[in-house]
Amino acid sequence: MIEAAAWVLLIVSAWPALVLAIELLAAQLPARPIPTGGSPSIAIIIPAHDEAASISHAVDAARSAAPAHTRLLVVADNCSDDSAARARAAGAETIERHDPVQRGKGYALGFARRHLADDPPDVVIVLDADCAIADDGIAHLAAAAQALGRPVQSAYLMRPRPERGALVGLSGFAFLLRNLVRQRGLARLAAPALLTGSGMAFPWRAFAAAPLDSGDLVEDLAIGIALARVGLAPAFLGDVMTLSDPARRSATLTQRARWEQGFLRTARRAAPPLICAGRWPLFWLGLHLTVPPLALLMLVDLGALLLLGATSVPFAILAALLGLLGLLLLLSWARFGRRQLPASQLLLIPFYMIWKLPLYAAALLRPEKRWVRTDRD
Repeated sequence: MIEAAAWVLLIVSAWPALVLAIELLAAQLPARPIPTGGSPSIAIIIPAHDEAASISHAVDAARSAAPAHTRLLVVADNCSDDSAARARAAGAETIERHDPVQRGKGYALGFARRHLADDPPDVVIVLDADCAIADDGIAHLAAAAQALGRPVQSAYLMRPRPERGALVGLSGFAFLLRNLVRQRGLARLAAPALLTGSGMAFPWRAFAAAPLDSGDLVEDLAIGIALARVGLAPAFLGDVMTLSDPARRSATLTQRARWEQGFLRTARRAAPPLICAGRWPLFWLGLHLTVPPLALLMLVDLGALLLLGATSVPFAILAALLGLLGLLLLLSWARFGRRQLPASQLLLIPFYMIWKLPLYAAALLRPEKRWVRTDRD
């Protein structure tokens, strides 16, 4: 019975690590080309909840990066400040929504969709108020969405900010692994991309079909899964970068807590039917969702190693798999993450895992069920 339990523990702990290793390996291959072409009409939606300090800059940045005649729509959602007035002063079309019960970005996007429905654009781009799409990425994203007829997600990354400290830098590297490296892996494996909330483009047909009106903690993830199920699987366009500045250390932990709790909850609900759907893209998307956040995965697998005992065959198999995973993570850092994280800070990964222990304890004891805005500077 002890030997059988050891093999069961090996399978449970090795499965997510193996899925992650395959994605990291696939990410090293050249990216699949995405067709682009044409000049679709574009509407950029910027949801704003108490963003008075940054909304003018967000509007100016979006306007300067967007093609001429792009429609710029700010949704001032349940604001207690003058975000709406500042957005109008910056020249953006602005609508206001007040509903203290239905709170969250999904409801703001649904409100914007109803506003645009009388004169819909060819493509809708969603951009958070603290983000900017680099270079000519807006036109590139819109053209790709129009050509594919499906949503397209850019690489949404955090700018390196060394002054924020090493733990925020490590969080930014984890963000890069999820939003760039693993997205590349999903694309090479012909699986749907994940929608990550900002820098995502929808042809109007997909935007009209999306289940937007929701207070889900990870509404972007849920929207992408729902669209993939109806044949509108998001694609990944890693050549386009959507950039944001990281929050302070305490706010970063709060932000990660909200996202990781929402991810685990959505994954638990969505992964089994996707795996059983009988189609490869959905099957792999379901497998992808079985991989917990990286720090949690490493904590679980290291705990499994301690339980297995150093002399057992399952221990040797899991140790070899974790060694391979470590090498692939190092390779991914060398290829994609050098600017995000100095080599010396890789030694702090164990402290990063300890830093996140309270997050996982809170997920068990006080699970977050409400959308919470991340504090900005």
